[in-house]
Amino acid sequence: MAGHEGDYLLKILCLHGYRQNAQTFRERTGAFRKIVKKHAELVFFSAPNVVPPMAGEDGDTADNSEDQRGWWFSRADNYYRAQDETECCKGYEESLQVIKQAFADQGPFDGVLGFSQGAAMLSPICGLREQEPDTFKFDFAIFVAGFKSRQRPHDAIYENIVTIPTLHVFGDTDKVIPKDMSEDLLQFYQNPKILQHPGGHFIAASGPQKKVYLEFLNEMLENKKKS
Repeated sequence: MAGHEGDYLLKILCLHGYRQNAQTFRERTGAFRKIVKKHAELVFFSAPNVVPPMAGEDGDTADNSEDQRGWWFSRADNYYRAQDETECCKGYEESLQVIKQAFADQGPFDGVLGFSQGAAMLSPICGLREQEPDTFKFDFAIFVAGFKSRQRPHDAIYENIVTIPTLHVFGDTDKVIPKDMSEDLLQFYQNPKILQHPGGHFIAASGPQKKVYLEFLNEMLENKKKS
């Protein structure tokens, strides 16, 4: 099968969800990592913004970890909620810089995978790829529980259609990022591939999903070989 040869492994940068970090996100992707291990090398790293504990906050399921991170905040007091429509995107520029550094230090990458807020962060990275192809160089993107940022300074991110291959994964019963938010993101991508599953806010990795992931990754491997 394509992808078994080490020379043709895909290298994928992975952006975690809100209140996660590189280690906790890696731990949560065990089933997914097992599925793709003969096709891809996954590289995890943490967002720069430390999230303080906040009682009653909506967001990605919190881990029992003191080191909880986020890509930006929707309020000046270091609070984030995907549904917030605000002018605030505190910490966003810092995140862009650490991602740029990850490309420089750990790249090149074939693709980028983002989960939840990490998937929302992936949209500007896709846009910047068009403007700074030597800095953000990758060939495909995978969005899991993705959504369009509702912070108004990000509006310009969505002005141009992203043309690289993308796979969008979302669950029918996701209570953190409802399905309609993920569906709303699709309009900004050319010919997006969709993987809809009956579950909630996680990277679905059972039999039916495995087939779609491997088909997508095999296609990306074939593209890599041709190039």
